[in-house]
Amino acid sequence: MDAEAQQTERDRSSHPAVSEEISDTQGAEGRSRFALVSQAADRVPGGRISLTVLFCLFSLLLLTRFVIQPFEIPSGSMEPALRIGDRVLVNKLAYRFGAEPRRGDVVVFDGTGYFGDADYIKRVVGVGGDHVVCCDRQGRIEVNGRLVDESTFLYPGDEPSEVPFEVVVPGGTLFVLGDHRGNSSDSRDHLGSPGGGMIPVGDVIGRADWVAWPLGHWTGIERAGGYARVPAAAGRPAPGTGEAAAEGTAERKSADGVHG
Repeated sequence: MDAEAQQTERDRSSHPAVSEEISDTQGAEGRSRFALVSQAADRVPGGRISLTVLFCLFSLLLLTRFVIQPFEIPSGSMEPALRIGDRVLVNKLAYRFGAEPRRGDVVVFDGTGYFGDADYIKRVVGVGGDHVVCCDRQGRIEVNGRLVDESTFLYPGDEPSEVPFEVVVPGGTLFVLGDHRGNSSDSRDHLGSPGGGMIPVGDVIGRADWVAWPLGHWTGIERAGGYARVPAAAGRPAPGTGEAAAEGTAERKSADGVHG
């Protein structure tokens, strides 16, 4: 019995030693981290305040580089949803994990070599393989045989297009239009240019999801519901080059590039 009691007592006394060892180790690690931060702060003019500011700036740089980037709207080509001077936040992860732009999305893209040496913001009307026609007898756009109701976002008084056109969107590209059709330079104006007015999906910077400024205009940017019932381009191949026919001209008065 005495041996058992002594063994039990030794077992009990061993646990606090282990806990104390773990505690000392954790404390050493914490002191080491604290010492590194203190050393870094000592080497930076302004100490901890400057170090905190630098950390925040670095985090903001990573955020705008890979996640969300603000752009300023310089023209009225996307009115009434987006006004001159609005700042929009573009989701740069929207199409980075297998997802692709969908009809009705508002996207920002690099127009170099297609539209001009700038970034642009437009609404996606057709994706790869789509057959887009304008206009029917009521002046409406048709995508893959389905008429699209654009009344919820089209600029009041604008026609879907004053320029008749019929295109087949090549695979891996987008056909884009501004919401203010009478004041937008978009895919219609570049049908005869290199690329046929189509935007490569790879040149899309991201999806515009929010209007962040001015504060009184803060709102989310929704995908246009008029395209929800458009069927896929079944049975129609996505050609390597677009088939496009356009008649007439339309005057475009604005510079559409957005400022990042």
